Amino acid sequence: MSDLQDRKRFEPSEVEPRITRAWLDSGLHHPVPEGTAQENYAIAIPPPNVTGALHMGHALNGSIQDTLIRWNRMHGRHAKWILGTDHAGIATQTQVEKLLKSEGSSREEIGREAFTERVWEWRAKYGGTIIEQFKRLGATCDYDEERFTLDDGYVEAVLKVFVDLYDQGLIYRDYYLVNWDPGSRSAISDLEVEDREVTDTLYEIAYPLTDGTGEVVVATVRPETMLADTAVAVHPADERFAHLIGRTVTLPLAGRELPIIGDEYVKTDFGTGCLKITPGHDPNDFEIGRRHRLGELTVIGEDGRMNAENGGAYAGLPVLEARERIVADLESQGLLRDREPYTHAVPFSHRSGERIEPLISLQWFMRMDELAAPAIAAVTDGRIRIHPETQSRRYVEWLQNIRPWCISRQLWWGHQIPVWYRGEETYVGLAAPEGEGWERDPDVLDTWFSSALWPFATLGWPAETPELQAFYPTDVLSTARDILFLWVARMVMMGLRFTGDVPFTDVYVHSVIQAPDGRRMSKSLGTGIDPLDLIDRFGADGVRFGLLAMSSTQDVRFSEERVQQGQQLANKLFNASRFVLTNIGDIDAEAAGRGPAPTSVEDRWILSRLTAFQEQTAEHLADFDFSKAALGLYDFVYGELCDWYLELIKGREFDSDLSATLVHVLRSTLMTAHPFIPFVTEELWAHLPGSEGLLAASQAAAPDAALRDAEAESTIGDVISTVQAVRGWRDGAGVKPGAFLPARPPASLAEGAAALVARLARLEWTADGEAAATVHVPGGVVEVLASDVVDPAAEAAKREARATELRKEIARAEGKLANEGFVAKAPEAVVASEREKLGRLRAELEDLEAT
Repeated sequence: MSDLQDRKRFEPSEVEPRITRAWLDSGLHHPVPEGTAQENYAIAIPPPNVTGALHMGHALNGSIQDTLIRWNRMHGRHAKWILGTDHAGIATQTQVEKLLKSEGSSREEIGREAFTERVWEWRAKYGGTIIEQFKRLGATCDYDEERFTLDDGYVEAVLKVFVDLYDQGLIYRDYYLVNWDPGSRSAISDLEVEDREVTDTLYEIAYPLTDGTGEVVVATVRPETMLADTAVAVHPADERFAHLIGRTVTLPLAGRELPIIGDEYVKTDFGTGCLKITPGHDPNDFEIGRRHRLGELTVIGEDGRMNAENGGAYAGLPVLEARERIVADLESQGLLRDREPYTHAVPFSHRSGERIEPLISLQWFMRMDELAAPAIAAVTDGRIRIHPETQSRRYVEWLQNIRPWCISRQLWWGHQIPVWYRGEETYVGLAAPEGEGWERDPDVLDTWFSSALWPFATLGWPAETPELQAFYPTDVLSTARDILFLWVARMVMMGLRFTGDVPFTDVYVHSVIQAPDGRRMSKSLGTGIDPLDLIDRFGADGVRFGLLAMSSTQDVRFSEERVQQGQQLANKLFNASRFVLTNIGDIDAEAAGRGPAPTSVEDRWILSRLTAFQEQTAEHLADFDFSKAALGLYDFVYGELCDWYLELIKGREFDSDLSATLVHVLRSTLMTAHPFIPFVTEELWAHLPGSEGLLAASQAAAPDAALRDAEAESTIGDVISTVQAVRGWRDGAGVKPGAFLPARPPASLAEGAAALVARLARLEWTADGEAAATVHVPGGVVEVLASDVVDPAAEAAKREARATELRKEIARAEGKLANEGFVAKAPEAVVASEREKLGRLRAELEDLEAT
């Protein structure tokens, strides 16, 4: 205890590394795989990219998951926080390609095998960064079994799933329009595309009728794709053009004949009402082309340049340069009818930031409808609960409209597709086929394909491991809403398909922490805030508390004040513990462990409030309401424990009964607070009489309902309200803080409560003297008597001035509520608030006039 006495405040920079080492050395983070998943508790961490560094989203989600893991570990369950990183195909390959470029080389120059070796070297050097950063947050992940989506066991699982789905007819290869990302030079899925508002030029181009009798005019923002047009479409009910259906036009600059077709997709009020159809470069045109069995030409290659096959004189030109040349040529031939600015949504790659180029490409796809139905049922029948419920509706709606998933990527880093070709032969299997002449498909699988297996592949599947038996299904997945479809839905589909069970029972979609000005946090925008910097300034406990406290809705603005509040909470608890441990002195373990021994109403009150705090914390965590749980912790420690109970007991003798009660209250407080602010609580636990081992490995007792005491809560509640009212009056009257005032107590105060009020409100109870002021308190009034400190005449003048002000405010409120227009048009909550305000004003005036 002596070491604690000498420290005036909690010092995270000294404590955190020492405590972290103690946790890691204890092995508490690595549970023995015993029992069943129903008896145990598990969370699979959303695997951060191997390229990643800790950002605010990681810090928030890490705080959420560690709070749940610690809480369940301390309540008797083997708790495993499955840890690992994702190979992040595009992101990692991009990093290494940048490195090669800086060396004057490229992946094409060194070849696939050497490039893959370089990526593994890069991963060995940088891949563990974020794992070490998680330790600074206090995260008790299972560091002993860190997984990687390209480790040998995981690769085995991924390839088995591909082969099985292929054998089941759900994976197939086909030519289809895909989202081509010129930045990564790969196809990407619909979910990796984001729309951005762009202002382009809308060109109106004349396509002459082949028989020379006129022309149709089409509107497009991409004239360079016209060389791959295969038709012109009009709406069959459009009286302006319906008569042209079945005729042909001549494609400018190419000379090919194109049919005019009728299709209801065409919008008669957009552009000219005539639509050029380019199935090879537009997803809507692709669908129209398939309906009408049109040819599928392409004019833009995977390199973002006009191809030789259909590019004609523009072959080899970059797209934008080709556009300029084509527009100039159309103008010189008298075929450009108009141009105007046009603002519209344009797809961009979420990965590289480049504008998407829709291209027809031979890719591997996965049929999703057969997998989607069971995944929908798992949520609608309650086997999986998604919080908040609005996210559940998004999940179901997306799955009901799901499309085939393009799962192949034109990369070198990732799970290479287990398919081999020899001439017209195709072989799909876990190992290369026997014989000469086989070539493996060069593509790799979409990163999200392998991530979809995360909850069970990390536990050893397809083998029947003890870990799989003990911890699958997992209990909770905490994640961001932007990967609800990319990842969560796919994990549900794969889990049900390959294990026969859901991968988790609850999905918590956590808040998105925005910059303080409401913009998204981003390094490029200059709005990013480094959580490690915050840990350096405020300590990990402060950061954890602050992030949990501010996560009350789906979108929240970052509040440094909340983080400061967490730092203050840690210091308050530290100093309160110093006060308790200093005053109880040397108390043996037997006395410390005998439980509370309340001898006064304030003892009964704090035990009752402690029990309520424990029960409410458990309820909030069960509801995934981390903000209420964190703020409830703050209110109990700062308010009820420190501001009231420790003040109420000052002046009492710290005998064995009071000491036993204090030890019980402090022990229970540390245990309940530990999942939220683990460092300061672990440090204090070591000084608590009767404590053994680490707090993080200790078992918390269930709240004792017998300690709830309504009578004590009512009595001390009246004491607190009375003290607050008197203190408020003293402040308003300008009474010096240290001055004791003569006063008559209210008859309503319970026995023993008057002495507590007198000490905390600095009053001296007496029956003699003239009342100079009255303070309304629960059940009565405190009469402050005339003294050299309080002047009755001055107090009367203050009361009259306040009464005059109240009458004016009451008149204004009554006038507003008498206005039928206000009552009818204002929001219901505003009207209710105004009525509540009027009631308060009237009550205050009545109290003043009764004085």
